[in-house]
Amino acid sequence: MGFLVLVEGDAGGWKVDWEALTEVIRAHWPDVRTDRTDRSEVRSVIWEMETECGWGEAYLHADGTCLYLDVWEKEAIRLATAFRHLTPPHLRLVFCDEGYSYDVRVPAGTTEEELAELVRAAA
Repeated sequence: MGFLVLVEGDAGGWKVDWEALTEVIRAHWPDVRTDRTDRSEVRSVIWEMETECGWGEAYLHADGTCLYLDVWEKEAIRLATAFRHLTPPHLRLVFCDEGYSYDVRVPAGTTEEELAELVRAAA
């Protein structure tokens, strides 16, 4: 499955600190592999991790405001809330599935459980 978490609108020059995001990811998946090979604008940093549901990937857009998630929904929600916690509270963050069948705003301070509820309500 695929998901996105992205800043909606102008980020005012902000971009996520990929090293801080790596540390958050590593806290959940200690064996995460990080690849900084410049492959494309969409894949400036790639994280590969083995989750409860199998292998997954997350990759960061070069502008640092969008995280693409190729993982199951549970892991996507975990990564989206981690991204939110690294995002300034004044920026609007959106979480959606790859088919854009739903999108939900992720307010500052949102927990994994709260985001899961928002997703269930929107889906």
